[in-house]
Amino acid sequence: MSAKKTDRGADTRAWQRMLSGRRLDLLDPSPLDIEIADVAHGLARVARWNGQTIGAHIFSVAQHTLLVETVMRHENPRVDQRMRLAALLHDAPEYVIGDMISPFKAVLDGHYKAVEKRLLGAIHIRFGLPPVLPDEITLAIKAADSGAAYLEATTLAGFSESEAKRLFGKDPGLSDSVRRDYLTPWTAARAEKQFLERFGAVFA
Repeated sequence: MSAKKTDRGADTRAWQRMLSGRRLDLLDPSPLDIEIADVAHGLARVARWNGQTIGAHIFSVAQHTLLVETVMRHENPRVDQRMRLAALLHDAPEYVIGDMISPFKAVLDGHYKAVEKRLLGAIHIRFGLPPVLPDEITLAIKAADSGAAYLEATTLAGFSESEAKRLFGKDPGLSDSVRRDYLTPWTAARAEKQFLERFGAVFA
């Protein structure tokens, strides 16, 4: 059991047990303790925008990652499989640490980012990616993430177009049919299923 000492000297549990049976250490995560079924299950049940979105269901991080990967393919039609996998996994640490909105991350300073970075590095290794991505891939994912955030903000989270443009940048220009599908909040079961299906397509 991994633990850290608090100021009071007591042991604090620093791992989470997954439904797969794995026990993931949050302070020193091992790639061997990461299973894609756990990732998909967790992300499908974590809400984007702190749940402040319209619809009968939450807009999950799993659905968001699928939208980001779709935006990336739209903006970079020749994007390779490795970049698509990296886009799909860009928020994967949130399956154990949740999705904190950017203002709260700023309040926590660097502590959240340090845990998130270690988890993402372990996830990358588990699925054949370098622990730290090349800058061009990171920038492409960030651009696609911003495009997805613009769409979510204006369609689901009550932002005006001018406010979303100032905060997230431009509308990525997806087709109406793609927008309707990816911006209609899915059930957790559907989000989990579609995440796993897409993972299977890009992790070959």
